[in-house]
Amino acid sequence: MDLGIRGKRALVCASSKGLGRGCAEALAEAGVNLVMNARGAEALEATAQHIRDTYGVEVVTVAADIVSEAGRAQVLEQAGQIDILVTNAGGPPPGLWSDWERDDFIAALDANMLTPIALMKALMPGMMERGWGRVVNITSQSVKAPIPVLGLSNSARAGLTGYVAGTSRQVAPHGVVINNLQPGIHATDRAASLDGGVASAEGISVDEAKARREATIPARRYGTAAEFGATCAFLCSQHAGFIIGQNILLDGGATNSTM
Repeated sequence: MDLGIRGKRALVCASSKGLGRGCAEALAEAGVNLVMNARGAEALEATAQHIRDTYGVEVVTVAADIVSEAGRAQVLEQAGQIDILVTNAGGPPPGLWSDWERDDFIAALDANMLTPIALMKALMPGMMERGWGRVVNITSQSVKAPIPVLGLSNSARAGLTGYVAGTSRQVAPHGVVINNLQPGIHATDRAASLDGGVASAEGISVDEAKARREATIPARRYGTAAEFGATCAFLCSQHAGFIIGQNILLDGGATNSTM
């Protein structure tokens, strides 16, 4: 399917690896030029060069902490005119409700709520003036079904979801479409780290820890960054203009819900 976005320009955050990279590659395959951001310059540039060589699109890299005001300003200055925005940031650490203090919540809100909002506020006015734009926020399945040990993430990402619910309906008349993607477990470094932690704590192999987790997923496997990216690219396409303010769950059926 031709997504109809060849020649558009996208900013993809945290895109040197994992789900962000999956989104960047899928957009590049559709002919979208990229501005890629991550904190680590070496990994970011290696991924960018792979995308240039594979898909022949223009790729600008900006190694900066998108959560910091200075880093965000650097990214936006180099990004220029952006048609597609994909926001993404790693989740805050797990813990118990009794562990977290005000500063922990402020840090979570900065990374997983306020940074995406700041990027949308900076880039959507231009999209609205041009009459076309796409925003995809990578959130989490924990917005749909809160995970007790991820209370910081539950709170911050739910806040972003509420903001998008109202804002998406206000900008839709101007051709700007905002939606959220809610990933479950995917085969990324984050999943490998979680499996390693379980293996170490329970004295089992990493393969056994992974098999146990896969058994809890109706699809009986982890998702892939490629299929996640393909969904993101569709939401950024010309065909997604009637999908407004939605939360798309990609979790292999792990969340047992009809709505």
